[in-house]
Parts: sequence; structure tokens; C-alpha cells
Amino acid sequence: MSNESMTKENWVLLFREIGLSDETMREWHQRFEARYPDGHQSFLEWLGISKDEIKSIRGL
Repeated sequence: MSNESMTKENWVLLFREIGLSDETMREWHQRFEARYPDGHQSFLEWLGISKDEIKSIRGL
């Protein structure tokens, strides 16, 4: 197992590998935000995403 930390780029690569499109990823984030807003915030922070980008993602 790799010691590489999870990043936004790695997460997107995983989504791409299973065939998710930009639209499907957007829908995933929208549902995550609607159902678990605090968890979504924590997840985005865990990925190391900047505060400005988090605001953008959560506004999708």
C-alpha cells in the first residue's frame, strides 16, 4: 500500500477510473452536500482543498 496521501487529484482519478463524468461527480457532490453538509466540509478539508475552492465546490 502506498504512503501517498489522498488529494483532490487522486480522488478525481479514482472517480475517472470507475467511469464517472464531470456531471456525475457534480451530482455526487450535490447529494453529499444536501445530505451531509458538515461531513462534506470535513471531507473537502481532508483532501487539502483551499477554503476558496471549498466554497466554490459547496456552491455547485
